[in-house]
Amino acid sequence: MQLLRLGDTGAAVAEVCAALVDLGHLPISASKPIFDRSVDHAVRAFQQHRGLIVDGIVGSATYRALKEASYKLGARTLIYQLAAPMSGDDVVTLQTRLLELGFNSGRPDGVFGPQTDNALRSFQCECGVTGDGICGPETLRALGYLARMASGGSPHRIREEEAVRLSGPQLRGKRIVIDPGHGGDDRGVSASAYGVDGLGAELAEADVVWDLACLLEGRLAATGVETFLSRPKHANPPASERAAFANSCGADLLISLHTDANASPQAQGVASFHFGSSDGANSTIGEMLGGFILREIVARTGMQNCRNHGRTWDLLRLTKMPAVHLELGYLSNGADSEVLAQPRMRDAIAEALVVGVKRLYMLGVDDQPTGTFTFEGLLADEMSG
Repeated sequence: MQLLRLGDTGAAVAEVCAALVDLGHLPISASKPIFDRSVDHAVRAFQQHRGLIVDGIVGSATYRALKEASYKLGARTLIYQLAAPMSGDDVVTLQTRLLELGFNSGRPDGVFGPQTDNALRSFQCECGVTGDGICGPETLRALGYLARMASGGSPHRIREEEAVRLSGPQLRGKRIVIDPGHGGDDRGVSASAYGVDGLGAELAEADVVWDLACLLEGRLAATGVETFLSRPKHANPPASERAAFANSCGADLLISLHTDANASPQAQGVASFHFGSSDGANSTIGEMLGGFILREIVARTGMQNCRNHGRTWDLLRLTKMPAVHLELGYLSNGADSEVLAQPRMRDAIAEALVVGVKRLYMLGVDDQPTGTFTFEGLLADEMSG
């Protein structure tokens, strides 16, 4: 779709303004076809609230989120559509309600997929409603009659944590998808574009994360993990295809590798992103994994820890397993670029990633201080387990 930003006018802008008014981000009087400062501020507030990139630009992701936010449960009939799954806040409400009643609809991600369909049919059969997988008036009435059965926490969080506990502390046999960002003609950000020179060679995001992905793949494979790369070296599939590939692999985890850049040369550090939405849906395991990895990277490289953040980006939202999106430093920052340019430091980052995964499955049992658990020690633990 056409990108809409400050200064634009027209029918598309009027549609965005009307949506922002309905959602309470703009006063009623602001529903007009002019993308002015008030609309820019409202778009940014909406993006922040929904876990999107806050840039004030209405692109495909923000437009989709505006549409999804407008749907309330009961306003339309919900049904599983294989080719184009329905999505929206009404689906989130349905998924949350089914989870509260003890039916496993999966993570409340707002996408009406096969797991939500199975949970809805199970609910309908249990309640004497026609088990057709259609959430219409009859099913909505049945949903309203029953009191919640799950209390004291998030049912999805409990299931996610229990799945990790039951899988055991050993890495062998687990399936992990490694997702190197960008690729093909899309090189991502580069150090030279921000005036960071003297590194000996052009430092581009796609090359850095591909090298890290290969290093990580080798180390994980040595521990017995079944690894998959989300793309070949010279391809750049969209996030939806990367997520679909991970889902088709039946992966236990997905790790997406990226680097960042900023107009300010002072911006630096590593950050992790996991699925987390404004309505409280959150991947606890993704958050835990991101935290373990960040602490290990910081201990080994001295880079700044920019912490964990919940987001609703497609790769995090559409994957059915816990997933993390890692920003492994700013190529626009001289210190970060110097770290990422050194093969020795990339080895250290790859080791940190493996150790972070291992710590997740150990769940704090027989743990070692951050930065002291080596790859050799990890291999010895795997062999003795």
